[in-house]
Amino acid sequence: MLALVTAGCSTPFPQAMKADEWPKAYTAPTAAGTPVVLSAEWWKTFSSPELTDLVVTAGKDNLDLAVYEARVMQAQAQTGEAASTLFPNIGLNASAQRQGSKNPGTTYNNFGASLSASYQVDFWGEAQDNLRAAHYSARAALYAQDVGQLTVSADVADAYFLVLSLRERLAIANRNVDAAKRILAITQAKVTNGVSSNLELAQQAAIVDGEEAQIPALEEQQREALYALAILLGKVPEGFDVKADTLEGLVAPPVEPGLPSALLQRRPDIAQAEATLYSAHANLDAARAAFLPAIGLTGNGGYSSSTLSNLINPSNFAWSIGASLLQAIFDGGRLTSQRDFAQAQETEMVASYRKAVLSALSDVETSLGSTTSLAERQRLTQLQVDNATEAFRISELQYREGVVDLLTVLQAQQTLFSSQDTLVQIKQARLDAGVGLYLALGGGWTVAADADKPTRNDFVPVPDLTDLPVGKLF
Repeated sequence: MLALVTAGCSTPFPQAMKADEWPKAYTAPTAAGTPVVLSAEWWKTFSSPELTDLVVTAGKDNLDLAVYEARVMQAQAQTGEAASTLFPNIGLNASAQRQGSKNPGTTYNNFGASLSASYQVDFWGEAQDNLRAAHYSARAALYAQDVGQLTVSADVADAYFLVLSLRERLAIANRNVDAAKRILAITQAKVTNGVSSNLELAQQAAIVDGEEAQIPALEEQQREALYALAILLGKVPEGFDVKADTLEGLVAPPVEPGLPSALLQRRPDIAQAEATLYSAHANLDAARAAFLPAIGLTGNGGYSSSTLSNLINPSNFAWSIGASLLQAIFDGGRLTSQRDFAQAQETEMVASYRKAVLSALSDVETSLGSTTSLAERQRLTQLQVDNATEAFRISELQYREGVVDLLTVLQAQQTLFSSQDTLVQIKQARLDAGVGLYLALGGGWTVAADADKPTRNDFVPVPDLTDLPVGKLF
């Protein structure tokens, strides 16, 4: 009967997803080109030594990662605390007292030394369940740290691309101002010679002022992007800078996405959600075991004497041993509420795990589609820029020679500037989408590579619970 009751304390893990729910392949279009195998140092594929240096610096000095590391240490300490309940408590007590009374006016000494031990027998596995819950929580904290490292690396890359794109847009805006000033000079000469009216001169002057007004906003955006990048690196914003000025030479190569099922082994956030679910299930088993009787063992032995020199004497030795059994009969529903709370937590974690898996699949599909569509948009916008450049060159020559009016030149100039600015933003978006795809595929992270990370202090002698069956909840 005891064996049956003990077996009833542990329950099977919930099935979070069914096998037939899992897609066989991704449906989003993939970018053309030779696919690159995902690497844990994915940022190197962008061929920017400066970006590599920035990511490495962030990996060492980012303050969010320091927070994650501290949380891992906290979770490891809690694992050690949970492990301590599997072992007896042993205490040493030494005392010395001097007592007296006024009537009949006597004083005397009392010396004592004793050793005590107590042990809570984990007959129903409650302590083991609590240890498993703490262990899985520690593992989840490690996975959360891995998620943070991936996120910080991606944020550094995106911030770096934003700085370079703003610098390139600033250069385009300055070139556009120079072009507008050339047209203004031509218009001024025509007005002086009576060929054009002051209306055309005022129109072109307004165009120059409008183009110059965009530069301060771009400069401010660039400064703010640099500040954000500095914070990611754990540096003060003042005086921080990067060397590159444009996005030229930065291209996110196409990535081999693999099978959708591989995400279970590639995404640390899925592993984190699964470890959290395992922890919640262990807490539920512990809550069920709390309904059963608690068995305790105690022992005590020591010496007591009125003189210190005669303390360690066999005649002064006393000992006691005992056992206790505690069974709750009425607790006002406390244990039932704790069990219901643990059950609700497990239900919540099942839903969170499913959401993590579905969100991961959606992230990959979205990133694959974005990289493909942005590549096509960049190709077409580049053609637009080439044609707009030629159109503006011709219109400027013809306006100088009086063949076309100012409106034609202004339209050609606006088309060129708009297409050039759009092209830079598309380049940045394409790079960001490439980073997003690496992030959606786990950034080269794997469960196998992460398995050797400890989840507790190596000096805490706890059972081996490192075999977390990640990716098997379906």
